[in-house]
Amino acid sequence: MTTSTNDLASRLQGLWLPLITPFRDGELDEASLRRLVRHYAAGPVDGFILAATSGEGMSLRADELERLATVTQSELSGSGRHLPILLGLSGASTAKMLDALDETAAWPIDGYLMASPYYIRPSQRGLVQHFTALADHASWPIALYNIPYRTGVSLTNETLLTLAEHPNIVGMKDCGADRAQSIDFLSRRPPGFRVLTGEDALYHEALADGADGAILLSAHLETEAFASVRTLVKQGDRAGALACWKAISGLTRLLFAEPSPAPAKYWLARSGLIDSAEVRLPMVEVSAELAALLDEEIERRRPQLLRRA
Repeated sequence: MTTSTNDLASRLQGLWLPLITPFRDGELDEASLRRLVRHYAAGPVDGFILAATSGEGMSLRADELERLATVTQSELSGSGRHLPILLGLSGASTAKMLDALDETAAWPIDGYLMASPYYIRPSQRGLVQHFTALADHASWPIALYNIPYRTGVSLTNETLLTLAEHPNIVGMKDCGADRAQSIDFLSRRPPGFRVLTGEDALYHEALADGADGAILLSAHLETEAFASVRTLVKQGDRAGALACWKAISGLTRLLFAEPSPAPAKYWLARSGLIDSAEVRLPMVEVSAELAALLDEEIERRRPQLLRRA
């Protein structure tokens, strides 16, 4: 493989943002996308995930996926800051995934985030063969995405340890929601294999357990505070990290009170970062009840947001 594998492995840490995909009138909203990328590139974000769960990737056409990657990279280039980009790419057919790897090989990305095949519920042996075939074929490095409550199958630690030895598999997003399993894997993973939590509500404890960082939908809001939690943990300031976490942890519950990313999109639209809170069916926009709660929290946080600005 090229040096990009090692480059991504070294950068797959810190706070990564699973960027929402803005829509307007049924189409990709490029103006809002550019605004989002510029805004977050100017802050303490260490990388972007495109078209994964938070980005409604399953609802995007192939041409929209490519445009999403192209526009994001263009804005990053203009910002003068190179942030790595992972493309969410998952499917239930290994053969179709191999085709998708060919189709995306020349796109301006740095790697892939890949979940287990959904609905099929293959065996662990099947998962090893699936991801090995993809990693052998991919032009870019792969980060695994273990999220059994969406895919219906969990990557066991033995399977993860086997896959972690592949030179083109550099890390994982851990949404297993099993702290004991996560701690066990963190203690046994090979050197250089990165683990980022994807469980927003478990961010602080995952860092305390030794995770290298996080991929957090909630970090679209209070981005600096989410980054500060990790900085304080790394500095050994446990009390400071916990205090910072307590100030923002309520957001992780509010933003997942209804199917994500609708609540986050509502907040971003109210703040002016995107022009519309539109989502694509079968996702629907937030209920009136949740909108009222979000409005209340936006108003409560507005004074401190203005002070930071």
